[in-house]
Amino acid sequence: MTRLLRVELARFVARRAVLVLLGLAILIPGVIGVATVINTEPPPADKLARAEARAEREAEKPRSQRQLQRCIDTPEEWGVNPEIDDVEDVCAEQVLPRADWYVYWDELALEEEREEGSGFVVVLVLAVLMLIAGTTFAGHDWASGSVSNQLLFEPRRVRVWTAKAVVVTAVAGALTAAVVTAYWLLLAAVVRSRDIAVPDGLLLDCLQSGWRGAGVAAAAGLAGYALTMLFRSTVAALGILLAVCVTGGVVLAVIGIDSVWNPGLNLAAIILDGTTYWAEVPCGTQGDVGMCEVEKELRIGRALAFVVPVLAAACAASLASFWRRDVG
Repeated sequence: MTRLLRVELARFVARRAVLVLLGLAILIPGVIGVATVINTEPPPADKLARAEARAEREAEKPRSQRQLQRCIDTPEEWGVNPEIDDVEDVCAEQVLPRADWYVYWDELALEEEREEGSGFVVVLVLAVLMLIAGTTFAGHDWASGSVSNQLLFEPRRVRVWTAKAVVVTAVAGALTAAVVTAYWLLLAAVVRSRDIAVPDGLLLDCLQSGWRGAGVAAAAGLAGYALTMLFRSTVAALGILLAVCVTGGVVLAVIGIDSVWNPGLNLAAIILDGTTYWAEVPCGTQGDVGMCEVEKELRIGRALAFVVPVLAAACAASLASFWRRDVG
């Protein structure tokens, strides 16, 4: 089996299309990272100093001082709780002009990048590229007719299918894990160089999110490979997978099925260690019942319980087809 794995690995990395996809898996996250760093770069020191000086001048004007005094005298009207808040400090923060009123920039925040920013986008891009790599690897064998030749050297079909699957999954997972780890470490270095406070454990949360994303990318590569081996067509496999991911949520909404069954939502829950979604539930009083939208939580365990059996079923069908059907 070890020899067969080495052979399949050599064949996998020898595919020009696969090499291009693996190269893009390194290049695209790099471009996204550079763009993120540039777009969140703080303004020049002289511009920031001018904004701070302007804020100080505006804060000293009688109009600003009158608003501050009104807030101090009637804090409840300004949303300040005098029982738990330092009224003067909170009012000053809310009322008096600040430098960021006159010069604005998006501060690089790891938490935002992890949940809905570039970090999440990087994982999605890598998952799509690994899916295409898996379909390309298997599709080339069927298109060229080389499967028959491979079975002459190794007639045990289960071993052949398994070796290919292991190679695709391992390469997709390892490459994605390496890329996302480097991505988060570089972003963290930029954050520290800008003297931005990073809460304890946040970097580890980002890395863990990336590693879970590597698992998703590995599963995507395996799914692409398995469906291509099942349908013996790259186009058919890609069409089915992309249709499920892109239109799955729309179809569920049209037929009235809860969004918790949306494949894309479940994958997001795995990457982010849980997510939220909106669902319609009956509501109303005095017998007047309508439908209300409530926010629900989708935990990672529930998402895995949905995704893993679906992937396992696809792999089982693919293996059974390859084992029993004629490959001539």
